[in-house]
Amino acid sequence: MPYKRLMWIAWPAFLAAAVLEMLVFAVLDPESLSLMGLRLDWSREAVYTVTFFIFWAMMMTSSALTLLLSLSSRVINRRASR
Repeated sequence: MPYKRLMWIAWPAFLAAAVLEMLVFAVLDPESLSLMGLRLDWSREAVYTVTFFIFWAMMMTSSALTLLLSLSSRVINRRASR
């Protein structure tokens, strides 16, 4: 059962991160990015990879919070008493 819930979180987050990645880099050039005022000397693929995992983590957090908020108070209290 925990794997099923993990997939409820991870799969939609993966799809949302992929779409967000495409939208962001349709308007931004990865080679023109800077971090704290310093120009990144990363390859395009490195920038794409790092930002994808950041977007995925953010979307997984959002999906996990949505799943948590969908639980009834009875279920949450039962889990807290264990």
